[in-house]
Amino acid sequence: MTTQNDTIILFRNTMRITPGHLEGFREAIAQAVDFAEQHGPQLMVQTFVDEEQMLAHSFQVYEDSDAVRLHWKLADPHIQEVMKHCVVEQFEVFGEPDAGVAAGLRESLGDQCPASFSPRAAGFLRFGTAPQG
Repeated sequence: MTTQNDTIILFRNTMRITPGHLEGFREAIAQAVDFAEQHGPQLMVQTFVDEEQMLAHSFQVYEDSDAVRLHWKLADPHIQEVMKHCVVEQFEVFGEPDAGVAAGLRESLGDQCPASFSPRAAGFLRFGTAPQG
């Protein structure tokens, strides 16, 4: 039996911020995340910046492959703005996107940064208050 948890896809994107672009990156990523919060299909987006290493780590959770495709359609201008300030250093996919999404990721990332794919083994998704006790 397939449950909603079986279709969940998690992206971890590690970006190397271009020297001298930290503030531009912060502005662009804040605008992109604000847009995603208002209009995007993601269940969760969190971005963290390690200023010392000039790395940013973005985590995004999607309900399924259709949600990823919708994100690409809606957010491309915001993604392009963020990419003016960084390069993708590592891209990890957790879950099992369909063949079209997997191919789209491989094509967009190219040979410079191949995506890694890890199928789901077990887990659950909870938003809100965790059980007490």
